[in-house]
Amino acid sequence: MSDRWRPNVTVAAVVVKDNHYLMVEELPQGAEEPVLNQPAGHLEQGESLVEAVRREVLEETRWEVEVSGYLGVAMLTANNGTTYLRHTFLCSPLLEHSDRHLDNGIIGAHWMSFDEIERLEPIHRSHLVLKVLRQCRAGQCAPLSLIIES
Repeated sequence: MSDRWRPNVTVAAVVVKDNHYLMVEELPQGAEEPVLNQPAGHLEQGESLVEAVRREVLEETRWEVEVSGYLGVAMLTANNGTTYLRHTFLCSPLLEHSDRHLDNGIIGAHWMSFDEIERLEPIHRSHLVLKVLRQCRAGQCAPLSLIIES
């Protein structure tokens, strides 16, 4: 095993419909209380960042999405000392598959206004939840062409 430091790569989605955002209520492993987050998860071997964000949104919310923009990358060190590189994408909902089961740990997916999300800041999974929403609302979104996939 190498001693080389390697951050975990994750993806997250800001899914927007009628001025509401698709949020995930989840109970992270080892947590006692639920938290609120954008649909998010780990990049799996062999998939692109865009494929990963589509998969994670579907698994956590039952929604198929169209990925339309790139909101950037953030480096975050969690309370457990693990470092994540979180790539966040702007998405639009296409189709809900209400017959699908949600991922383990997901309590529910909710369409919420920005004000509702802001009021619930004490239960956000991280400070990035509001940060990327504010960035999105300010129009700070890059084209997907910035993502170079081989």
